[in-house]
Amino acid sequence: MTITDIAERAGVSIGAVSFALNGRPGVSEATRERVLGVADELGWAPSTAARSLAVSTTETFGLVLARDPRMLGVETFYMRFIAGMEAELARRGYGLLLQVVPSGADELATIGKWRAARRVDGILLVDLAVDDPRVALCSEPGALPTVVVGDAAVANGLTSVSTDDDAAMREAVRHLANLGHRRIARVAGVDRFAHTQSRDAAFLDEMGTLGLEPLLARTDYRPESGAVATRSVLEHAERATAIIYDNDVMAVAGLSTAMELGLSVPQDVSIIAWDDSVLCEHTFPKLTALSRDVGAYGSHVARRLFDLVDGAEPGAFLDATPRLVERASTGPAPAAASAGRPPAAHA
Repeated sequence: MTITDIAERAGVSIGAVSFALNGRPGVSEATRERVLGVADELGWAPSTAARSLAVSTTETFGLVLARDPRMLGVETFYMRFIAGMEAELARRGYGLLLQVVPSGADELATIGKWRAARRVDGILLVDLAVDDPRVALCSEPGALPTVVVGDAAVANGLTSVSTDDDAAMREAVRHLANLGHRRIARVAGVDRFAHTQSRDAAFLDEMGTLGLEPLLARTDYRPESGAVATRSVLEHAERATAIIYDNDVMAVAGLSTAMELGLSVPQDVSIIAWDDSVLCEHTFPKLTALSRDVGAYGSHVARRLFDLVDGAEPGAFLDATPRLVERASTGPAPAAASAGRPPAAHA
């Protein structure tokens, strides 16, 4: 089915059909409605290949993830983030080209190939590091429109969309301090990521400001490493009475580990998860979490990339700050641990 068939059935010129189908001025509203009605009746759909050749676009955005593919089925953040992106892309007839690669070098090579072949109309960068080589590549003349999912400080002038991890971490620490906890552990993700460094700095600074005792354990976000880190901070000579995790699956693993060690949650240890998901509401006890609408975050990022493709100037944008949702996994510190605690912190 072609626009010639539609023109013959509607009794108008091919040019009028083109104007009507593409929402361009040049035809009356009555003609536009007649053309659209005939197109619908005939089951017409645009040829993506022909349209791409005509307007020099692919109607596709690209995202490369340097991660173990098995983690995508376990760690829920990226599935929710991508779902939010897809919702925005579908509204505009775009698709997402997702490629999972084993290393940062492969990610850089993939972006270079996409740029050379004009395989996509725009690029999304995630898991940003300080002095990230992908940012340098995407800042070169002739680079594809790019949105950095991360703080403007690591975006080198590229458009960025970020959340205030600093404020969220401080809120979590203050919440636990107000419950009387003095020894608080952070089970953190990969330290080369800029957002991990931001959370680390906020955690240590807020703990120091409140006169509390921090413990820091490093992981790769997997539930197995979260369990190992939990065991290390709970078997420490000065055992932590509260733990803040960098994602939800590690928090769930940590809950199981605490119980294996004969500890009750929250009577013996309090737990806070990051990136609230359905998992946090279906454990026992339900997990207190730093919650945000990850799907809406993905949609926001996609809109900013559309703006760039349409000619907008680069900018730095802040998405919603994660907020603390208190559930049953946090409670007062054990009496012995909270003895002699400093005055309660204030938000």
